[in-house]
Amino acid sequence: QVQLVESGGGLVQPGGSLRLSCAASGFTFSTYTMNWYRQAPGKERVLVALITSTGGFTRYLDSVKGRFTISRDNVKNTVFLQMNSLKPEDTAVYYCNTNHAYGVEYWGIGTLVTVSS
Repeated sequence: QVQLVESGGGLVQPGGSLRLSCAASGFTFSTYTMNWYRQAPGKERVLVALITSTGGFTRYLDSVKGRFTISRDNVKNTVFLQMNSLKPEDTAVYYCNTNHAYGVEYWGIGTLVTVSS
């Protein structure tokens, strides 16, 4: 079965960095676009970044452009989110996601990122 397992979250001071990882299994990772979403307390879940199957195209939420970088390793079946210059408003649970045929979506359980001094 499809599994997405996020890691790398934690507490960081404003201006700091974190690197999130999402280990995928149970499907042909190299053929699917992968997404990172986040959900802040009391807010809706929003798409933060996506990367196409070969890594040739990426897209970012406006508020993270220039600070976050999504990448993937199709040998290790892992997608990454490098987050630099973190701000308190980046505090959220970050989720890995992939969309498959017939509208089927898969989600990880999320990893909490807290940006606070």
